[in-house]
Amino acid sequence: MIYDFIIVGGGSAGSVLANRLSAKSATQVLLLEAGQDTPHGKVPPEVLDSYPGTAYFDPRFHWTELKVRTEIVSHNNPQESPPPLRKYEQARILGGGSSINGQLANRGAPADFEEWVARGARGWGWKDVLPYYKKVERDMDFDGPYHGKEGRIPVRRIFPEHWTEHAKASAKAFQEAGFEYLADQNGEWKQGYYPITISNAYERRVSAAIGYLDPATRQRPNLKIATEAQVAELLFEGKRCVGVVAYVKGARTEFRAKEVILSCGAIHSPAHLLRAGIGPVGHLKELGIEVRHALAGVGQRLMDHPSISVSAYVKPHARINEFTRRHIHVGLRYSSNLPGMHDGDMFVVSVTKSAWHAIGERIASFLTAVYHTCSERGEVKLTSRDWRAEPIAEFNLLSDRRDLERLMDAFRRLGKLYMSPAMQAVTSDPFPASYSERVRKVGVVNTKNKLITGVAGFILDGPAVLRALLIRKFITEGFSFEEVMASDDACEAFVRKAAIGVWHASCSCRMGADGDPMAVTDSQGRVRGVEGLRVVDASIFPVVPCANTNFPTLMTAEKIADGMLQDGV
Repeated sequence: MIYDFIIVGGGSAGSVLANRLSAKSATQVLLLEAGQDTPHGKVPPEVLDSYPGTAYFDPRFHWTELKVRTEIVSHNNPQESPPPLRKYEQARILGGGSSINGQLANRGAPADFEEWVARGARGWGWKDVLPYYKKVERDMDFDGPYHGKEGRIPVRRIFPEHWTEHAKASAKAFQEAGFEYLADQNGEWKQGYYPITISNAYERRVSAAIGYLDPATRQRPNLKIATEAQVAELLFEGKRCVGVVAYVKGARTEFRAKEVILSCGAIHSPAHLLRAGIGPVGHLKELGIEVRHALAGVGQRLMDHPSISVSAYVKPHARINEFTRRHIHVGLRYSSNLPGMHDGDMFVVSVTKSAWHAIGERIASFLTAVYHTCSERGEVKLTSRDWRAEPIAEFNLLSDRRDLERLMDAFRRLGKLYMSPAMQAVTSDPFPASYSERVRKVGVVNTKNKLITGVAGFILDGPAVLRALLIRKFITEGFSFEEVMASDDACEAFVRKAAIGVWHASCSCRMGADGDPMAVTDSQGRVRGVEGLRVVDASIFPVVPCANTNFPTLMTAEKIADGMLQDGV
């Protein structure tokens, strides 16, 4: 059988494409997903959980061997040891990141999409993308020109009367710092604090797979969904992609199609192109891969949002309440006022619970990220020609000093908030936090970690002296709150060491204009110089928007699917 479309990757983009393309009954669609299925009635409870920490740190739902570097890699001094590789929690499950993420449903600044157009993505301005954001969502709280009411993904908010005491105190601190309360984060774009929008209904996650691959969609005779199906190779006849080789539950199978769509995310989509000989000539030759088509931008300019956390012990009365398992209720958007930056280029969330375990229940954070990011020196590279070998992603965060300086400023701003009466009433012992390897290992969901953190949690609730000692000796990474607040050198050193991305990998197969040597795809996701092959996921973003990337990805898939159907393909 020859399919009309093979979609490689059943994440957010792949789920949308499978639904929209198969809506045309004459179109034969195959969706291949390497991870497990999440059919109605059999979705793992960790995925459905309104609190995302249980799924996010569960290795059953990850590419467990994927490693990345977040710090800058020095290419000028080859004798210098490269920064360490760290595990990257990339989803491997139907629904992709939407099955394990924080469920935050934001869109980005209108200025982001005008920048997309300026970078060569014709037809992707704010007025062009807003209808597709509206098409994605079913807003349960608001109507009007910014909102959709009939989409497949519910959007809602938890309003202030139901917030934790920690969230209420955070909001009061934001208000006293001069910020306006905005009831609707996805309304008019401006500075202020607001109830976080979430892709969640009735205290249950609604992933892209749950929303778009519902029972009625799955019953379409022209749609086949194969899970535990890892694609090993793209098949070509000359420069036309004609299918894939996949291992379905371990069995090698060839599938043929008129068109193949890569929707594997900003790390794995470029890796597929590179293995097929599509990419930078030098890198391909290093690995002995025959160059099928020279395309310099493949895997290049990988981006994420660099972030840090300022954390504190949260007092018992201010912790998670009985109304919801959500741990993030309130967010803040503010402007750094650096020249050339979009309004609202900085993003903060008040996190009442930092992890699923007993330590996490007692640690609250202000997590801040540079959302209009300047650092664009990231790269995805192959380590081997073997399809079983994971690529390496080097994000090179803070390669632009403007990102470093904004995080340093953010640490001081948020540190001062902990000194406010509102925050002192709900927290104590503020400290500079980092997602170190030790923290990551303790975050893995297992019985051993539950026991270890249970003991540590008991100590945190004990005498203040013991709590301060535990935080200083075992939770922080060699920096004190006081020195980071007071010393520029200490603040810079902390930010450089602690800054990580927020799992918003983007831009490694960018859309761009004809003649742009770094453009991998055109404005419809078609791979330049190759026939029968598209990329549709966050890797085609020209620049990462001021948003968590799930909703921009859903919007992108909706828009490209609509264009494909209008073109009659």
